[in-house]
Amino acid sequence: MESNFNLAYKDTAPAKPLTKAVLNKMVWRSLNLQASFNYERMQAAGWLWSILPGLEAIHTNKDDLSTSMTHNLEFFNTHPFLVTFVMGIVLSMEQQKADINSIRAVRVAAMGPLGGIGDALFWFTLVPITAGITANMAISGNLAGPIIYFLITFGVQMALRYWLMYWSYDMGTKAIEVLTANAREFTHAASMLGVFVVGALTCNYGATKLGIVIPNGQTAEKVKQLVIENGNIVEKEVEKLKDVNIDIQAMLDGILPALIPLGLTLMCYFLIKKKSWSPTKCIMLLLVIGIVGCVFGIWAGDYKVPELLSAFIKWHK
Repeated sequence: MESNFNLAYKDTAPAKPLTKAVLNKMVWRSLNLQASFNYERMQAAGWLWSILPGLEAIHTNKDDLSTSMTHNLEFFNTHPFLVTFVMGIVLSMEQQKADINSIRAVRVAAMGPLGGIGDALFWFTLVPITAGITANMAISGNLAGPIIYFLITFGVQMALRYWLMYWSYDMGTKAIEVLTANAREFTHAASMLGVFVVGALTCNYGATKLGIVIPNGQTAEKVKQLVIENGNIVEKEVEKLKDVNIDIQAMLDGILPALIPLGLTLMCYFLIKKKSWSPTKCIMLLLVIGIVGCVFGIWAGDYKVPELLSAFIKWHK
């Protein structure tokens, strides 16, 4: 590999601390981390592009700059929202002209845990919660829904990018110890919160209900009715027959509300986890279940059964 050459910098004198302007520039450049994603080195090109202003400020010697760019173009993959944490640590070591193998080791050690932490923090927690709230606003026709979603998700990640850049740059390699000290507990807690949110969204937005009602005879009930007696209007109680039906959905709600959406969610989880189904297959299966259920009048909703099928159902009954 090319980066095995020139494993030491020629100019070993520590460089001047990076200015806020350079650090801020790299924060914004970090948004392009995955702009040149590839299957050989993942985010390596985007990583080098993001960190390049700092390397140029640190390495005034062109050979040292070339060496630094070469080893910073090696395989790299981490959570895009938390990448400035790794950038700050690496830049701190580059500034001190640390041994290149040490910089490599720290870069790999720092990028690994951030994947799990970032997924738990953003994809399983922040994004589902924000999307669940703002999607309901958008469905209601509120234009503020997608705007609020963008402001929250983009605002949180940018604030985190800035803070992590300055904090990790000042802390140096000590930042890794602080981050990984309780990484397992933090990731587990965030994952549990994400699962809790997904369950709440399933209950709140799972609108699948049964429309099956089974006739169960008639019952007499007394109702008040106005009648005319001797030319006068009087109110009397009269008995009327009322149809009695068994509402399957009401019975299910008495056992566990939103039981059908929960069952469909667990079915998809089982198919994806145990049967290696793709999400696309699950979507197609749900589509088929929905269409067939509507055709036969199984699901509740404001839809019309085709006339031919409706006539067949009436004939069958």
